[in-house]
Amino acid sequence: MLEWMSGISAFVISFVSIPYIRILAFRWGFLDQPNQRKVHAQPLPLLGGSAMFVAILLTLGVDSFFRPAPFALWGLFVGSLVLFAIGLVDDYAKSRGRDFSALPRLLAQIFAAVLVASFGGLIRGFSVPFGGEHYIVFPHWLAIAMTIVWVVGVINVFNFLDGLDGLAAGIAAISATTLVFIALVKGDLDSALWAAAVAGAALGFLRHNFYPARIIMGDAGSTLLGYWLAAISVIGAFKSATVISVFVPVLALGVPIFDGILVVVKRALAGKPVYKPDKTHSHHRLLNAGMSQVHVVTFMYLVSVCFSLMSMIVVLWQK
Repeated sequence: MLEWMSGISAFVISFVSIPYIRILAFRWGFLDQPNQRKVHAQPLPLLGGSAMFVAILLTLGVDSFFRPAPFALWGLFVGSLVLFAIGLVDDYAKSRGRDFSALPRLLAQIFAAVLVASFGGLIRGFSVPFGGEHYIVFPHWLAIAMTIVWVVGVINVFNFLDGLDGLAAGIAAISATTLVFIALVKGDLDSALWAAAVAGAALGFLRHNFYPARIIMGDAGSTLLGYWLAAISVIGAFKSATVISVFVPVLALGVPIFDGILVVVKRALAGKPVYKPDKTHSHHRLLNAGMSQVHVVTFMYLVSVCFSLMSMIVVLWQK
């Protein structure tokens, strides 16, 4: 019941705040300008991530007044603030036709990932389901390194995915809903509440972002969604992980992860910087094949649902 209230609260806050945020974006000049890589032909407000940021933090902040907040939540709040702030700087630079250096963004992402590891979200090891259920514990340095790689990786693949109207927000909502299910099956109410808030915030934003978009989330929004989903999956789904259950969060976040891996490999093989935006993503290739934006986004939603269903089957099979 609490997770439903969390999701509905975040949805309402995100949905209702968007029209006011659009006004501020136009007033302050936070507009994404069209170019040869963008699919939109008109400038679009860039502050959509602000609605989701407020929705998630306000919903979970209010919840913490009514019951003891887990220690990990404070680390996620600080990490969110850092990523949101650096994302706003990046979006401001884009609105002025400038490129923001990738190094400060990467450092902010690493710092936020370290917070996840420091506040209880470590990938500590896994158990082997055959031969006596032996548990393999990673050395502390390896656990921290793997956690940082996971969190930074998911942040960036969600940033990569934000290329069509409604794509990143819809995939985030599907992934977050999947994590709600996984957390409830595992008896982790805190992770379920957090994931429900992310799902609600993404869906509230999606109503204004689906084609034709009236606002976009910008880097501040895409990195925020990636951060929360990565952190929730580490804090919840990786607890007491078996060899098989390690794949659960990978499947739950399947579309952005596999698309991001493919894009990074292609850029590396072509000798291009892996962080440099281009049009090699799956959604770009589907557009080039003749599909409309709505058809591409709907197709990728369906693929994401398939990945999510597979992760749910794995969880239920382990029960």
